[in-house]
This record gives sequence, structure tokens and C-alpha cells, in this order.
Amino acid sequence: MLSACASEEETQRGTIGFVEGFIGGVAADEPRAALIGRDVLSAGGNAADAATAVYFALSVTMPSSASLGGGGVCVVRDAYDQTTRTLDFLARAPRQVPKGASRPSAVPGNPRGFFALHSKFGRLRWEELVGPAESLARFGSPVSRAFASDLAQVERALLAEAPSRRIFGHSSGKRVLREGETMTQIELAAVLGRLRRDGPGAFYGGTMTRNFIEAVADAGGALTAEDLRAYRPVWRDTIAVPFGHLTAHFASPPGAAGGVAAEMWSMLNNDGRFEDAAEDERPHLLSETAMRAFADRGQWVQPDGSSSVPPADLASEDRAERLMASYRADRHLPAAQMNPAPLERLENPYATSFVVFDRFGSGVACALTMNNLFGTGRFATGTGVLLAAYPAGAGRGPTSLGPMIVVNDTVERMYFAAASSGGVAAPTSMVNVAARTLLTESSLEAAMQAKRVHHEGVPDITFFEQGFDDAAQKALLKRGHRLARTPALGRVNAAHCVRGIPERYAKCSIWADIRPRGYGLAVSAD
Repeated sequence: MLSACASEEETQRGTIGFVEGFIGGVAADEPRAALIGRDVLSAGGNAADAATAVYFALSVTMPSSASLGGGGVCVVRDAYDQTTRTLDFLARAPRQVPKGASRPSAVPGNPRGFFALHSKFGRLRWEELVGPAESLARFGSPVSRAFASDLAQVERALLAEAPSRRIFGHSSGKRVLREGETMTQIELAAVLGRLRRDGPGAFYGGTMTRNFIEAVADAGGALTAEDLRAYRPVWRDTIAVPFGHLTAHFASPPGAAGGVAAEMWSMLNNDGRFEDAAEDERPHLLSETAMRAFADRGQWVQPDGSSSVPPADLASEDRAERLMASYRADRHLPAAQMNPAPLERLENPYATSFVVFDRFGSGVACALTMNNLFGTGRFATGTGVLLAAYPAGAGRGPTSLGPMIVVNDTVERMYFAAASSGGVAAPTSMVNVAARTLLTESSLEAAMQAKRVHHEGVPDITFFEQGFDDAAQKALLKRGHRLARTPALGRVNAAHCVRGIPERYAKCSIWADIRPRGYGLAVSAD
């Protein structure tokens, strides 16, 4: 049995690999948050407890995508009532944006979203789960490689604003913090302390509300007391796709990537196509189903990411058969010949994700976003809270969010959980991993390490990761694909239990993407 502590080698690899006697695990894009989730599982917390602690840690260590001002989507499996549902707590548009707002911001969703998760399914006290994040903010924590990468992307913009320069900048004022340097967030610690003591009610309709509204206005945004008071997370049915003796549950829109992934999954399982395909056809299948799913998304997705089609219908057998009617195993269908043809759509590529599950068979898979990297780029004055961007316009919004969980309801076990980020490639990268893990004999390790392919319809190009097998490239070219190499496609966090959990002798594998895709960490608790 592996211990709860990850070795240096394991940390570098981003995984602890294969585990027996498993009682829970966490995989996340940011290592310190994963370790805090592991500690909660080790202390007797369940998946909902650990997910809550992971989130609040991310609000400190990865505020570029997970600030208190942002939002997200989770797929939640509860082992006790045997339900799997979508929890939508996206950072939504306020009711009205005055013309004078220089940087319109969204209504924060994360604090109330994770409170909803914890209050429904958690076991440990709320204070125990928010406390570690408060300590990280108050006493400082080393900048991780994951967050340092985000800081470097927008260094000039962050240094141009005094509040962000003070928090994210080096003492010299000439550069942002780098990996390993300490980041302290005293104002954020005070807000987290209030959330720890009073819960999110103080933030959304209590003593903090007036000050927060004024702070947002000072930062160029515009929220009202009614915007905050009226905000509610929403529990929704998942998009459920049966295959064999299992059911894959995907986040339902407005996490629109859940609809894309669900359609891909339904097409891959149509007549057992992926499982029965030869190895050289599988990249072709992944590319063709992705292209069709994105083309179909253009017909149902609404400006806010919601669906004009009932979510349950998106992955129906009839829809999958219709979308695959033009599929040929030996030939790529040019996107221009599709009816309807794919539509070009700008995507928000900035998000972060994590998965958590426990020995009881409960699991939480989440994807979070600020609707842009660092949201509006401004803090609510005096709070240390970065504000999420207004979820509209060029490439801003939650369309790339869509985690999944796979269960067997007959024997009441959970087998797989995954969440992803990376913009338009988020759903395809997750399905690349899930298909190889669940529809072939590949291990999760092999599926995570396999080079991925992606096709979004516009442009009509199949993208593949650097290092993709030469023979596989030739097989795609022979089928008429236009190819383009890219360093990485998406970032995935995933967990797989071969016999499902709960299981007395559970064998589970947990993985997070590492360089060149990301800098994540996966850990177990025992």
C-alpha cells in the first residue's frame, strides 16, 4: 500500500500511480490544493469535504482561474442516495451593466456553489475546510509552477495595476513573482476568515455585501445588492449516456463542453465503434466525432452556453446515429460538406479543474473559470478578490466546462471521474482519455500519456500533440485529414477504479497532466 505522502519522483510525474487499499484521492492542476484535499480525506472527510477544501485552496493558490469572484460546474456522485447530478455555480452576468462600468464583472458563484455542495453532502465542519485556505493567504505560500505560468502570460498587464502589482509582483516592482517565491494575501485572508466564521451568507446578503459592491464599483465593475442576494447555485440532471453495464454522466449546459463530450461519447459507443475499431482507426474516430459534435453544438448552444435542445436528447441514440450517418472508416468528411457546417466560435481557454473521490464511492469532478485569465484583471478594492469577467463577448464565458463521472447504478459503484480545461480542446482531451481507459484495455496511465487528437470543425484541421506516432499520422493523412502539430491539447485530471468503489480491495489509479500539458499533482489518502 502506498502512503499518503507523494515522493519527489511522484510529484514530478504528477501521479502516485496504482494504489491498493484505497480510501480516496485527489487530482488537480495546482499541487498544493491537491495536498490539502488529500489531508481532508485522511482526516475522515468525504469527497464533498475534500472538494470544498480543494476549491478554497485554489482560490488562494490559483486565483487566475479560481478566485472567489469566479464560478464553475461540478458533476457530483453521492454514494448514499446513489444520485449523480450537475451543480452549476457559474459566474453569471448581473441584471444590468451601467454604461460607466469600464470593466464589467460577473456575479461571483464559487463561495455559494461550494457551500451548496458541502451543506448537502459534507461531513466535516465548514470551518475546517475553509481554514487551510485562510492560513495560506494570511501566512503566505510558495508560488507553484502552475500559477507562475499564468502570471508570466499577463505580466505586463498585472504590473500596470497597483493592487495586482502589490500582490502578484516581486518587491522590486519590475516583474511578477516566480515559482517558489512567497505570495501573501492579507486582504483575501480577512474575507476567507469571514466566510469561515459566517458562511457565504455574509458575502451575498450580509454585512460584507455593501462594502463588496462599492469595491467592485471602484474596480470598474457594477453589481447590485439584488445581484448578490438573488444568486443561487442550480442542481441539474446530468446528460446520462449508458454504455454496456455503465453510465457516463456529463455536466449539462450551460457548461456546454459537457454536451460536446456527451455527444462524442454517444457516437464513439454507437454500435461499439471505438471498442471494435483497429488501433489506426481510433484517432480518426476521435477526430471525426469531435468535428461532428462541434458542428452540432453550433445548432443548439445559446449565447450563455445553455441548450435549445433538452440536454437529455443531446446524447440520444437517434442523434448519434444521425450524426454518424456520414461516417466512413477510411475517409475524413470535409467539414464544408457537413450539413449543417461547423461554425467558428471564439472560446475562453482559461480554466482549471480537479477530481476527488472517496472510499465510499462518492466523487466530485469540477471545472472552474474566471471567464478570462485573471478575470477582469482587477481586484474588488480592499478585499483581495479578483473579479470574473462579464461572461459575454469575444471568447469569454463558461462554454469549455464539462466534467464527467462514470457509474454502475445496478451494483452502486463509481468507476471513473474526469475533468478538463484548455478551452475548445477541453472536452476532446477528456474524451481521448476516457475512451482509451473505458472502451479499450488501456490503463489510465497509458491513456493519460497517449498523444491526443482534436478537431473543432473550423478550421478543418486535425490537431495532434507533438510526439504523435508517425504511423498514426500517416493513417490520418491517408484518410484525407489535414494535420497540424501542437505542443499540448487540454489538461485532464482523472481517476479510475478498475472494479469500482466501494470495493473491499479497491484498485484505483489517479493521474494529473504534467508538462508539457500542465503542472498538476495526483495524490491518494490512506
